[in-house]
Amino acid sequence: MKIGAMLGDLLRSLFRRPVTERYPFVKRAPPERLRGALRYDPANCSGCMLCMKDCPANALELITIDRKAKKFVMRYHADRCTFCAQCVASCRFKCLNMSNEQYELAALTKAPFTVHYGNESDIQALLDAVAPTNSAPTAKA
Repeated sequence: MKIGAMLGDLLRSLFRRPVTERYPFVKRAPPERLRGALRYDPANCSGCMLCMKDCPANALELITIDRKAKKFVMRYHADRCTFCAQCVASCRFKCLNMSNEQYELAALTKAPFTVHYGNESDIQALLDAVAPTNSAPTAKA
């Protein structure tokens, strides 16, 4: 690079404002079509499991508690999700959508990345059923 061109760039940049955004302190409105965290509406879900079958990252698990009463719990693994929205496109009953408000998903531990969606009583029943099998002592050979 020639010295003259470099000095010209230097002098021009001295009189310009910085272009850096103060992101955490000043936030811009997110785009309308931003694909953020997945949202699930259990009232519309029929349990067809198309969302789970079409997910390329295996980020969704639909757990059936009672099919006749339409009681389902969706386990969403945000750490596996590629945010491709294939599950949203394949859902016939419009019970899945991608939030454009919640897109800051960073965390220090892995625990917040597994989210359970559904009715609170159904989620608690599922977690209570799984808890005794995880706390069982393992036999050593």
